[in-house]
Amino acid sequence: MSIIIVYFLVKVKQKYYRKAKFMKSYTIHLIRHGVCEGNLEGRYIGRTESPLADEGIRQLIALKEENFYPEAEAYYASPSTRCVDTLKILYPWAEPEVILEMAECDFGKWENIPAEELNQDPEFIKWLSSGQTTAPPDGESSIVFMQRVCKGFEILVQNMLYTGTRSAALVTHGGVIMTILAAYGLPRAKMTDWMCDPGYGYSIRITPSLWAKTNTVEVYKLLPIPKEDTAEDELGPDNFFDI
Repeated sequence: MSIIIVYFLVKVKQKYYRKAKFMKSYTIHLIRHGVCEGNLEGRYIGRTESPLADEGIRQLIALKEENFYPEAEAYYASPSTRCVDTLKILYPWAEPEVILEMAECDFGKWENIPAEELNQDPEFIKWLSSGQTTAPPDGESSIVFMQRVCKGFEILVQNMLYTGTRSAALVTHGGVIMTILAAYGLPRAKMTDWMCDPGYGYSIRITPSLWAKTNTVEVYKLLPIPKEDTAEDELGPDNFFDI
C-alpha cells in the first residue's frame, strides 16, 4: 500500500472520529453540597471552610438511600471540603478533581458573620440594596464571580468534548449552579429560578453542535432521581421540565 493511500485512510479515519465525537451528547450532573455548620448557624459562608453538619450528613445519606444519583465517568468538586465530602458520601469510590473556578463567592470581611449581625451593618445594607454589583470589602463582586464561574464551566465542557468524556458529576455551591444555568441553561430562566436545596441539583445535556453555535446546554432532569423513575428513559431535548 502506498504512502499516499495510507495517509488518505488515516485522514478519513480522523475525520470520522471527529464527526462521531461531535455528534455525541455529553452530560454533567450539577449537585449542591449538603448542609454545613455555617448554614445552620445562619452565617455568610462563601470561601470560609465550614464542614458538613451532622444533620447535613444524615440528609445526604437519606437522599441517597431513597433516590438515585447518576454515576459518571469523571467526578469534580469545588475546593471547599463541604463539596468534596458531599461527593464522597454520594460517590464513595470517586477520586474527585478539584476545580478552583467552582468555588463559592468570596464575601470578604463579611465571611462567617451571622446574617443577623450583618443586617445591622449600614455598609452591608447598602451593598444589598445596590444589587450586590460592587465587591464586599476585601471580597469578590458578583460580576467577577460570574466571570470566574463561567470561565471554569467552559473549560470543563471543552475538556469533556476534547477527551470524549461523556458524563461528569460536579458537586459545588448553590450560587455556582445558579450562575451556570442562568448563563447557559435551556429553558431560559432567571438566576433565582435555578435555586436548589442542599443535596439536590440538575442534569444538563451538552450537544456539541448546539454548544458551538449558541453556548447553551439543555437542563433535562432534577436530581436526585426518585428510584421509581430510574427505569424510565432520559427525557428528550424537547421535554423540558417547568421552571
